[in-house]
Amino acid sequence: MSVSGRGTRKSGSRGRRRSGIVVVAILILVLLLLAIWYLLAGRVPPPTPPTPPGPLPPSAQPAHCPDVQVISVPGTWESSATDDPHDPSSNPASLMLNVSRPLQEMFSPQRADVYTVPYVAQFSNPVAFPPDGQESYNNSRAAGTAATMDVIERRHAECPLTTYLLTGFSQGAVIAGDVAARIGAGDGPVSSELVLGVGLIADGRRDPAAAPTIGPPVVGVGAELSLDGLKLPGITMTGARPGGFGSLTDRVVQICAPSDGICDAPVEALKPGNWLSSAARLGEYYNNPAHAQYNSFVVDGNGTTATQWVTNWAAGKIDEAPTPAHE
Repeated sequence: MSVSGRGTRKSGSRGRRRSGIVVVAILILVLLLLAIWYLLAGRVPPPTPPTPPGPLPPSAQPAHCPDVQVISVPGTWESSATDDPHDPSSNPASLMLNVSRPLQEMFSPQRADVYTVPYVAQFSNPVAFPPDGQESYNNSRAAGTAATMDVIERRHAECPLTTYLLTGFSQGAVIAGDVAARIGAGDGPVSSELVLGVGLIADGRRDPAAAPTIGPPVVGVGAELSLDGLKLPGITMTGARPGGFGSLTDRVVQICAPSDGICDAPVEALKPGNWLSSAARLGEYYNNPAHAQYNSFVVDGNGTTATQWVTNWAAGKIDEAPTPAHE
């Protein structure tokens, strides 16, 4: 009997060791899969080095150069990397078309060239299984930022006297705002003197202290400020833009509809002391179409909608822009 007991104990010990080895192996596999997930989803890339200052601008520029370059950056799922920047059609319902097309009708391409930035414009669900096949927010945002910087740099290289007006919606507003912040800090593709204005609709990094908000009062902040520090595979909440918009502060306007969780999220929602107040606002976002209704969202007493306001504001900036000499 004692021999049998020892055998049973040894067998049980071996079983526990095998179970322990299996558990450790599973944990290692899970950690390895998570590491691969994070690498594939992408991280927020570091800013590219600023373009070194060039020589003083000439007194005239080539005849084909526009007086004003309008840069429009569409929101998530409202663009594609292969879209025609002067006649975008990947999403006929894209909100920014309600700004870009009226401007194209108002002004000749010589006075104002309206360029819609083509980029992937996706936002993958990080917990979708199987994966949803979408590009991650970090990668999409990085691609959009690179494309926006590139078109400005290329235009400035051939047209040094052209001035710029930047607009964007949702993810596109984050991109346009980030590029504007770099320009305002002195490390962008052009000097701040060449920027006429920046109009942002539903900016995920909306900071009430960084620029005025047009329309009804909004109590919250951009989702990236609300969830500052949160990191999921392919989704990094980067918080407020350091230094705001710098020297462009007085040329930036923001529009945000109350209860739009992208730009009107609870302040410091992840702070333990704010959990209850943040949770109380969750009901506002459930089945709330505010983010998709800026074409009808009224921002003043005259019944002007968000897209109409940005169009009128941009047209005024273009009207007042200098007319450079052409060679």
